[in-house]
Amino acid sequence: MVGETLSDRYELQELVGTGGMSSVYKAHDRLLARTVALKVLHQQYTGDEDYVERFRREARAVAALSHPNIVTVIDRGEHGDRQFIVFEFVDGENLKQLVQRSGPLPVETALELGVQVARGLGFAHEQGLVHRDVKPQNVLLNGNGEAKVTDFGIARSLDVKHGMTQTGTVLGTSDYIAPEQAQGQSVDAHTDVYSLGVVLYELLTNEVPFPGENFVAVAMRHINEPPPPIRDKRPDVSPRLEAAIQCAMAKDPAERYASMREFCRELEACLAEAEGTQVLPPPDGFAPPGRMRPTPARRRGVSPWPIVLVAVALAAIAAVVAFSIINGIPHWHLSSPGGGGGGSGGGTALKLSAVGAYDPFGTNGEHDSVAYRATDGNIGTYWYTESYNDAPSLGKPGVGLVLDAGSSVQLRSITVETQTPGFTAEIKAGSSTSDFPATVSPSQTVANSTTFTIGSGTYRYYEIWITRLGPPRQDAWINEVKATR
Repeated sequence: MVGETLSDRYELQELVGTGGMSSVYKAHDRLLARTVALKVLHQQYTGDEDYVERFRREARAVAALSHPNIVTVIDRGEHGDRQFIVFEFVDGENLKQLVQRSGPLPVETALELGVQVARGLGFAHEQGLVHRDVKPQNVLLNGNGEAKVTDFGIARSLDVKHGMTQTGTVLGTSDYIAPEQAQGQSVDAHTDVYSLGVVLYELLTNEVPFPGENFVAVAMRHINEPPPPIRDKRPDVSPRLEAAIQCAMAKDPAERYASMREFCRELEACLAEAEGTQVLPPPDGFAPPGRMRPTPARRRGVSPWPIVLVAVALAAIAAVVAFSIINGIPHWHLSSPGGGGGGSGGGTALKLSAVGAYDPFGTNGEHDSVAYRATDGNIGTYWYTESYNDAPSLGKPGVGLVLDAGSSVQLRSITVETQTPGFTAEIKAGSSTSDFPATVSPSQTVANSTTFTIGSGTYRYYEIWITRLGPPRQDAWINEVKATR
C-alpha cells in the first residue's frame, strides 16, 4: 500500500510495523502538512464484522485517552472497505528494540520507563479500559525519552459483559500473558499489572522470565512457575525492586498490587532510592500485598482447555497440559509441610507474629517495617536482610528476625519458607525482643522449606538468627514462618 493515498488525505510513505490484525504505516497528512501513523486493518479481516468492530472499538476507546504516556488518536476512517486509524507519529524505537540493541538497561533507566508506562496504563484503567497486551513492542519511545503506550487493539472495557472479549477468549502475547488471561478467565487491571511486571523483568535482564517453544509451553509456565529471582542475574537490583516485580507477577490477581497506580507509586519509590535522592516509606494507608484483601485459597488445579483451543493443540498435548497444571504448584512451595509447619512428628499449629529485626552488631534494625510479611500468610511477600558486599559472610555474628508467640509457650518446631535457600540459621529464644540468651535449635542450612526442631524451655519471643548467607546471594529472605507447639 506504500504510495497510496487514503481518503484523499493520508499518503502512505513507509511500512513501519505489522501484526496479526493490522499494519502500521508512516504517512503524510496532506491537509495539515504533518507526519502521522496510520494503522490499517488487514484486507482478510474487512469482511469479518467482529474484527471490524474490534478495530473501531480501539479507535473509540483510545480517542478518549489523553495522556502524555499514551499515543494519541487523531482520526478514524474508511477507504473503500479498508478500515484505518490515524495516530500521532512517534519517531523512535520501541522498548523491545531498545533492549535488543542495548542489552539489560541500567536500573534507573528501566525504572524511569516503567513508571511512565504505569502512569499511562493507570490513566487508562481509571477511564475504564484495560490494555490486555502490555509488552515492550507496544511501548514507543520518542526523541525526548518519553514512553508512550500504543496498540490497544485487544483492549476491553472493565465492565463489559458480552461480546468477543468476554471470559473464555485467550488474547495477548504469551511471553507477557497473565495466568488468568492464559486460562481464558476474566481480566481486569491486575492483568496489566502482571504484564508490566514481566516487561520490567525483561528490561532489567534482557530475558523473558518464562521462555518456551510454543504458546502452550509458555502459558503453562506463567500459570505454574514462580518468576526466577532477578537478583540472581542482576545483583545491583535492590531487594525492594525485586519484591515489587514479584508482587506484580503474583499468580493470584488478588495478591498483586491493588491497582496500577499503587504499583506505580512503589516503582517511583524504588526509583528515588536508586537515584539516591530519598528513601521513601510506604505511603499512608498502604497495605502491602497479602494485606490488601483476604487471600483466596491456593488453587491446586486449573483447566487448560482455553489455552489448548487457542493454540489448536492436539488431544495428547492437552492431556500433558492438564497434568502440568494439576501438579503445577511452584516447586519451592511443594516441599512446605502442611498444617502449622510440622515435619517433627505433628503438633498443634501456633500463629507467630514477626515484630521486627534484631541487629545488635549493626544498625539495630533491618527492614523492621516489613518484618510482618514473614507471618502474613502470603507466600509471595517476605522480610529480607540488608545486602552484604562481603557475602556469604555477614561481617558480624549474625542478624535475626524476631517472632512473638503472644505468651510464654514451649514450641515444638518452627518452619521457615524462603525463595533464597542456602543461608545458615538457628533458633534463639528469650523473654524480650532485645535479649535472646537461649539457643533452642541446631544450626541448619535453610532449604526452600526447613523445619527447626525446638528444644526444651518456655519463651514468648523466638528469633531466626541468620549467621551466613547462601552464595551467590548477598541477602536472605524469609517468606513465611510457621510453628507448632
